[in-house]
Amino acid sequence: MDKEEGIARLQALGFQPCEAEALWEHFDDAERRGKTSHGYARIAWLESLDGFEPHAVPVSALRDEGYWRWDAAGTIGYIAVRTALVASLEEPPEHARLLVLENCFPTGMLGHHARFAAEGGLVCVVTATSPARLGPPGGPKVAGTNPLAIGIPSSDGRPVVADVSMGAVTWGDVVAGNASEDELVPFGGEQWHKAFALAVGLQLLVDALVTRPGHGVVMLLARPEADPVPRLRSLGLRLPGDS
Repeated sequence: MDKEEGIARLQALGFQPCEAEALWEHFDDAERRGKTSHGYARIAWLESLDGFEPHAVPVSALRDEGYWRWDAAGTIGYIAVRTALVASLEEPPEHARLLVLENCFPTGMLGHHARFAAEGGLVCVVTATSPARLGPPGGPKVAGTNPLAIGIPSSDGRPVVADVSMGAVTWGDVVAGNASEDELVPFGGEQWHKAFALAVGLQLLVDALVTRPGHGVVMLLARPEADPVPRLRSLGLRLPGDS
């Protein structure tokens, strides 16, 4: 799929040109990083979804210096998170800020959001909940795949971005036909309980901070006080998020 086709299909869903551009940027970034489960296949997925309003505008519900709350107000999480991040980069925290986004799904590849924040000069830690798809072997599904992404700015212009789902595969892999739903279990093999514990912990973190039932995003943004990435990169390692 090329950009012209992708943006045309997104605009046909009702997204404004700037929103369609942001969505295409997200999907194209995923595709170029080999994350096809979060790439162009998501356009067809959006075309099959009901229950979101492409014309809706995310609402800033509360703004204290160190705490912002947003309501996606019916639009998809991709747009809500991008809107909150753009606002935070335009008005960065003096030291740190916690963002809570409610009614916010789907959010896509969280590493894309963490990279956007880090390229804007802010340390970012972000997690998001999703439908319950993980549980202990033979037990009920009690938590989403609940990825955790961390973005660290760097003076060399190449932030480090770590992005890990708690599933052995992602729901995006199932959507894209790269994996079966039976393969969607906590990662780690015999050590599955570690990923399951993280999934439950992140689930409860978000659920404790949103004010009503539904999926949400919790994001910490902070101004860096040091520049540790270049020293680590000087060791010659391929770091998380490097192309």
